[in-house]
Amino acid sequence: MSSSTLPQITDSHCHLDFLDFDGELDQVIARAAEAGVTRMVTICTKLKNEPAVRAIAEAHDPVFYAAGTHPMSAADEPLVSVEDLVALAKHPKFVGIGETGLDYHYTADSAEIQQTSLRTHIAAARETGLPLIIHARAADDDMARILAEEMQNGSYSCVMHCFSSSAELARAALDLGFYLSMSGIAAFPKSQELRDIFAAAPVDRILVETDAPYLAPPPHRGKRNEPAYTAHTARVGAEAFGLDYADFAARTQENFDRLFWKVAQHKAAA
Repeated sequence: MSSSTLPQITDSHCHLDFLDFDGELDQVIARAAEAGVTRMVTICTKLKNEPAVRAIAEAHDPVFYAAGTHPMSAADEPLVSVEDLVALAKHPKFVGIGETGLDYHYTADSAEIQQTSLRTHIAAARETGLPLIIHARAADDDMARILAEEMQNGSYSCVMHCFSSSAELARAALDLGFYLSMSGIAAFPKSQELRDIFAAAPVDRILVETDAPYLAPPPHRGKRNEPAYTAHTARVGAEAFGLDYADFAARTQENFDRLFWKVAQHKAAA
């Protein structure tokens, strides 16, 4: 099957500004297109890097971007303001708020500042109407509580990026109307429990991603991940939902366009 007839999918979360891709972006984006991955959202995790991430999106038609302060950096970076994020969101290719969230695996000592930062990002998502991009690790109870509390302050949209948490957090997120994103972790042989969590979710709330350069799915596990490999995860996702690949790909595209509405609008205007 040629790339022109492959079902199209979107890598909803990658990090193209990382040094792993230095000098190779043209080839990486070309390989993605050959695999049917025709759009990608590259994520800025520290706002001081936003100009470099923005430049990647401006230079490459298939690339869009989001920015925020990663929870593992929340204690070391200046605390972001709602105004900062709202100002960044004026850029036509700025399509999401984050990644933000809670990570108590390595950085539990900064839980309080992480929670403050998370609430700031939520407020910016609410004000801009752009989707919040959440990183959650070893913090399920606090994450579910804060997301629900903040929904009481006004609605906002959200994707649980690289979802690999509990069935309880999945249900809490889905009950709030949020989306779950499948990364390479969902394609690992030992991830059947995680695949079952996804399969229990409505298929109209599922996205796919790489989190490249991390978490490459089989058959590339242990190597540098890149957007083209979204297709491997999406094929596993199709199996989990009992759909053929083209159908699952189309569903995830519809989901992405609904959540990341600014990407869909940009394409319509192009």
